[in-house]
Amino acid sequence: MKSYISELRLLICNHIISQIPSHTIRLCYYRKIMGFKIGKGSAILMGCKFYCAKGFEMGDSSVINANCILDSRGGLKIGNNVSISEQTILLTADHDMNSEFFDGRQEPIFIEDYVWIGTRATVLPGVNIGKGAVVAAGAVVNKSIDAFQVVAGVPAKFIKSRSQALNYKLDYRRLFQ
Repeated sequence: MKSYISELRLLICNHIISQIPSHTIRLCYYRKIMGFKIGKGSAILMGCKFYCAKGFEMGDSSVINANCILDSRGGLKIGNNVSISEQTILLTADHDMNSEFFDGRQEPIFIEDYVWIGTRATVLPGVNIGKGAVVAAGAVVNKSIDAFQVVAGVPAKFIKSRSQALNYKLDYRRLFQ
């Protein structure tokens, strides 16, 4: 019965709540029903899908744009003033391809403050993205990224460093998004 209720909660979250054009209603559901910790001034835009109802934390003034896939089975922690662009995939679980029984594995993702992740990027289990880092659109991040690094490609590789003078506050709550 507990499993049934958990799956029903996810179904409602991903197919009803995520389509409601009201930040207030969505965030209330995410906080109260899903048990997510979401900071002040943060936004999760419409169409985002979650894989479980635990292990998700998001700091203040961060934004997750529309249609992202957020897997928090292994733990997903997002810092303050983080911008995650549309259709990004954050995966904290996978399978051991060398396992006779295709065993599942879970490893957390940590995204520190002032990170910017571009459209359609994919971040794989066990990755830490350092403060102020930038992940280019379409990149596949399979290894941790140091603070203020800019990475791009498949797999993501270091391109250059970003300025360390970051002091902005994100405020990206689009109406009806």
